[in-house]
Formats: sequence, C-alpha cells, structure tokens
Amino acid sequence: MKRILAATTVTALTLMATACGAETSSSAGEDFPRQGKSVEIVVAFAPGGAVDTAARLVQPVLERELGTNVEVVNKPGAGGQIGYTALTSAKPDGYTIGATGSPSVVVTPLDPARGANFTRADFQPLGRQVIDPAVVAVQPDSPYQNLDDLLKAAKDKPDTITATTTGQQGGEHFAIAQIKEATGAALSPVHFSEGASQATTAFLGKHVEVLVANVSDVTDLVKQGKAKVLGVMDSERAEALPEVPTFTESGHDVVAATARGYSAPAGLPEPVAQKLEAALKTAVEDPAVVAKMDDLGLATSYQSAADYEKFWAQQETDYKTVLPLVQAK
Repeated sequence: MKRILAATTVTALTLMATACGAETSSSAGEDFPRQGKSVEIVVAFAPGGAVDTAARLVQPVLERELGTNVEVVNKPGAGGQIGYTALTSAKPDGYTIGATGSPSVVVTPLDPARGANFTRADFQPLGRQVIDPAVVAVQPDSPYQNLDDLLKAAKDKPDTITATTTGQQGGEHFAIAQIKEATGAALSPVHFSEGASQATTAFLGKHVEVLVANVSDVTDLVKQGKAKVLGVMDSERAEALPEVPTFTESGHDVVAATARGYSAPAGLPEPVAQKLEAALKTAVEDPAVVAKMDDLGLATSYQSAADYEKFWAQQETDYKTVLPLVQAK
C-alpha cells in the first residue's frame, strides 16, 4: 500500500511539475497571442485627436499581423495621466499596449505634484510612429494677421489672450512657456485635459482665442477655412502647411513638437516583445497607413523599440531642464 501511495505521489508531483512547466512556457509568451484573446491599445486621450486617429490607422494592420482582434480603448483625463496609469498597471503579457506621447508621458512622473504612480521605467517602448510639430492658429477673421501681430499683442497685454492646451504640462503648455521665454509674449493657457478634440471644439466655438496645437490637428481646419495658422514651431516648414512660415523664419528661436509611439507595461516576455515590435513596425510603415498619415499632416518618423527608448531617455533629460517653466507657482 505504501509503495502504491508513493508511486501515486510521485506521479501527481510529476504531473504538477509538467503543468507548471507548461504554464511557465505559456507565461513566457511562446503562444502569444492566444486564439480569441484581444489586444487592447490604450489611448490616454478622447476620440478624434491625432493620438486616437493614428492608433485607429494602425489597428487593422496589427490585427492582420498578430492574427487576433485589436481594440482601441480611450481612457482620457488628467492630460493623459489616467490612461498612462491604466497602461502601466496592466499585466505585462502583451494584451495591453498603449499609445504614448511626449511630453505628457515623459513629464508627468517628473513632477512630484502630479502624484503619478509610474516612472519611465514602468513603460517598455515598442516603437515610435511620428513627430508632430506645434503650431499657433487663430480664427480666420482674427485681428492677428501674422505671428508678429499676435506676439506684439501678447507682450503689450500679457496673460489676456487665451490659448488652448491639452492639459497641464502637455506639449502645448510647454510651447506657450517657450514662446514667453523666447519672445516675452505671454499667452494665457486654458487647459483641456481630455485632448486635442476638446481643445479644438472650444476654439471653434470661439471660447478661446488661440489654438496651440500640432500640425495634424489643424490641417483639416485650414482646408475648411476654419483656422488660420500663423506659425509652425520647427526649423523647417511643414509639408502639410507649406505656406505657413516657421517661428525660426520669423526670427524666433522656438522649436516644439509632440512625439508619439507605442509602449507596453515593462516586463514583457521577450517572444511577446519581439512579436509586438515586428507587428508595429509593419503597421507604422504600411504604405496605406503612411499615405493616410500624410493626408492628416502626420509625417511618419519610425523608430525601433531600442531607438525609441533612447529618444525617450534623452527627452526625459531635456524636459527636466524646462519643467520649471510650466510648474504651478
């Protein structure tokens, strides 16, 4: 009887070890993605903005490459912090990835006042998609017919001309601070923490005088005659807005842009990371996706996961020096 019990025990332990081994193999991501299990792309801003649009353009290609359903899930609020918190809190198994945009994702954990429960180390970059220069736009019938008109008015009557941002310490907020530092022109920021679509709605409703946004946010507005762009914050003119001068051309040293890519919670199994990186590269560089991005004023600027991680680290260093410009006093 003892021998039978011993043999039974050994068999049971062997089966348990085998099961654990299979589970370990599975947890290492060898079977990713499992059939019938969806992958979510968390977008930390409301539908309709450039981050959301870009994610929805790559989504069908990711489905094809991964062989499973891919869903875009919007979790807006707090200038992206809510969505980034959800992303970094998710299990690092490949089934939750997120659209990550700087400076918001870079700066939020740098300011203790934001109370972020994540750092750069909690993200695993998967690839960069685009760099989107910042712009300043006004209503077509605005009294400010060029950039110098606006800057002069903002100098003469500081903090009286309202301008949109997509949240405290977002790209537009930094751009406004950079304009003030470089030119002395003080615009009054109005924060719309759910993203570009909320800010644009306020501008179109004439609740805010100046739209500080990205090239992609204003391309259609210009085509529809709903906005006049006074300047692009880059060293070269934007292909989507060839008639608009840069701040540099106008004699102002102001360069600002939003970089957007995709990341996962840190700690992905290597096989999962490789599959996601490869699928995203194919999606970002897909000719149809690139063409649609171009139409939106979003010039594709792909970087691999490793290069995006280096870019992110450098941005963290750079933004630490300018963070005091946008911190609450």
